[in-house]
Order: sequence, then C-alpha cells, then structure tokens
Amino acid sequence: MKHVLFVCLGNIARSTMAEAMFTKMVKEAGLEHKIEIDSAGTSNEETGNHPHQGTQNVLQAHDIPFDWIRARQIKTADFAWADYILTMDQGNVWSLKRKAPKPEDAKKINLMYDILPDRAGEEIPDPWYTHRFDLTFQQLSETLPAWLEQISAEL
Repeated sequence: MKHVLFVCLGNIARSTMAEAMFTKMVKEAGLEHKIEIDSAGTSNEETGNHPHQGTQNVLQAHDIPFDWIRARQIKTADFAWADYILTMDQGNVWSLKRKAPKPEDAKKINLMYDILPDRAGEEIPDPWYTHRFDLTFQQLSETLPAWLEQISAEL
C-alpha cells in the first residue's frame, strides 16, 4: 500500500483538485486498493470548507467527483502516514520541511513538477490569486500521470 498526500496552502484549490484527479486516475487504473490518497493545507484558514468554487467548476467540467473533500490542516501523523507528500510551490515545501517531525520525513516532500526532469523545481501557481483554475488543471494533468507511473512501479 502506498499513501499519497497532496498539499497546498489552504487545501481548497490545488491540493483538492489533485486529490480528486488522482483518485479518479487510481480508480481507473484499478489500483484503489493499493494507493490511498488524501490532501491537506499548511494553513488552517479554510478548515472544514468545500473546495473553492473554481476548483469545483473545473472538476465538474471533467466529470471528476470531489464531494468527500473538506479542507484540513496537515497533522504530524500525516508525515508518518504518507509515502509521498506532493506540493505545489516552494513556500509550501519550506513550510512542510519546518513541520516535518523527522529528517527522513522531509525526503518525502516533492514539488508536483519534480517528477518531470526537464521541469523539476517549477511551481503550480495558486489559482485563488490567479483565478486560472483551468491552468491548474492543465498543470496537474501534466504531472499526475508521471506520479502514478512511478508509484505504481513501486507496488
């Protein structure tokens, strides 16, 4: 069993979109009993909220369910649970590394684009500010298949 945690700032846009998209991909690959997926935010500001309406609109346009997702803040236990902590920008990498309870936990933290060697280090901008939820979907569509391939190969 592999555990994947997607993280952004508030857990209402990028990480929730990634969780919903990856959940659908994993289910379509028949791996839902081998890969568990969750998401969280480094901030507690949106705790309990549904995904942002922009995220909902994009997911609905692509027939991707998300009704179970509610924003939450990352917990210490998430670092032990997760095999992969996938985040969207350097600010959240920094925050996660500060919160990581053990040095080996920091090794689990990756930017979404780190899976693509020619794009490693690139960030996925926060659509809460840019209002480009379509771009977020496109960027996640570029990265998530490669993460699924890598994680599947480890099963």
